Amino acid sequence: MLFRLLLFPLFFFSLSLQSPLNKTMQLNSGLLHCLDDSNVENFLIPGAKVFDRYFDCPLDYADAQNSETIKVFVRHLVPIDKVQQMKSLPFILYLQGGPGFEVASPASADSGWIKVAFDQGFQVLLLDQRGTGLSTPVSAEALEKFHSDEDKVRYLTNFRADSIVRDSEAIRRALTKDRSVNEEKRISLLGQSFGGFCITTYLSLFPKSVHKAYITGGVPAMVNNPDPVYRALYPRILKKNKLYYKKYPQDIAKVRRIHEYLWENKVTLPNGGILSPRRFLQLGILFGGSGGYDTLHETVTLCISDLNNIKKLTYRTLNHIQQLQSWDSNVIYCILHEAIYCQHKQASRWSAERLLNEEFSSEFEWRLDQLQKDQPVHFTGETIYPFMLEDYAELRPLAGVANKLAEHKWDDLYDISTLNSLDSADQKMELAGVSYFDDMYVDRELSEHTAGQINGFQQYITNQYAHNGVRVDGENVLNYLIKLGRGDVAYDR
Repeated sequence: MLFRLLLFPLFFFSLSLQSPLNKTMQLNSGLLHCLDDSNVENFLIPGAKVFDRYFDCPLDYADAQNSETIKVFVRHLVPIDKVQQMKSLPFILYLQGGPGFEVASPASADSGWIKVAFDQGFQVLLLDQRGTGLSTPVSAEALEKFHSDEDKVRYLTNFRADSIVRDSEAIRRALTKDRSVNEEKRISLLGQSFGGFCITTYLSLFPKSVHKAYITGGVPAMVNNPDPVYRALYPRILKKNKLYYKKYPQDIAKVRRIHEYLWENKVTLPNGGILSPRRFLQLGILFGGSGGYDTLHETVTLCISDLNNIKKLTYRTLNHIQQLQSWDSNVIYCILHEAIYCQHKQASRWSAERLLNEEFSSEFEWRLDQLQKDQPVHFTGETIYPFMLEDYAELRPLAGVANKLAEHKWDDLYDISTLNSLDSADQKMELAGVSYFDDMYVDRELSEHTAGQINGFQQYITNQYAHNGVRVDGENVLNYLIKLGRGDVAYDR
């Protein structure tokens, strides 16, 4: 059993900012000093002492005093030689990509971006965003306590970036509340992909709480619904398909054969899901990461080997495919995916499905009887469709919920006027980000437009990395962003 350090309602304080985004919030300040670690589970990894911290946060910050609470988990890493200084060391909070994914626990702090953070004098907070990992995870089983889909929807509307940011701000205040005026109370932020969306919301909601912010592959599109995002995404996915088939031209016929097999046979995956033709084509999501073409080719090779040898797909192959698709284990990634782009009371209305049918149906035709004989079958990417609610075992119980969420009209996530007027010079705030030229997941041009709306933000654009640059070379990526934010290097777009 984990020992949990909880925040109890000793007293509340109001936080109200002059912005349409901000509702008056009552944040829980905590009964105990959060760095009094007598009851906190801790352990060592190379280079760091690690503390597992749990916080009680309101489910609904709009009515925090009356709201139920949820557990929010943070893994806290302190440089092994600075443990005695942790009550004064500045914090950098890592916001994971997603939506709906927890942070992987590091095996070591001696490499990657964590090493850079330590070298810069930070202690590190790894947040499992609400609904993920150890932070009151959302799953079909967890939602069984609600009696209706309407109740589930009301619950799930509290799991977007605005609530994640409010959790982060509450934790920041709790961890720094006893600091003197000479000690840094502001937080620094590092956000990968969707984590960058969260940072942009943080800058909109609590600009004076942020010291430094670094975004990797995740400067969000400043849109009100997902349609512009998918309108830009589908041509990029098509380009990735062409590059894949150029690298592996023999796979044109192989993928067509697999597609025909799945069209003619109902194939059940180990967990009870269905490997339909459309689900198989979702493996194109791999195109966006380093080595993605090769992983997909290996998967195609496994399938063809099975079909050649025994005329069916083996458990090994089916399990391999199932493990490549995360929507069963991380259901938020499906049911709240399109909602990350919604604001100004707009709904997603199954945007990816609508745009595909209305504007890209010929390029992504999947129905065997509609395909030309020599027409390559094109994979899709990070796109969410209603058929997933049937084909993915863990999504089936959430079909009604997902359809209602697709019609939900969402509140604002960003405040353009606040972002435009960030007084980074006065606050000595450092803001920098990297966008990847050929990023399949986050459109570079839409990111550039947003970056231009954030006063003081320095954007670096490169084709040196794919979307997962901070994972494959975190040390160099973060080092460069720190220099860029400080003005130590100049980057002229």
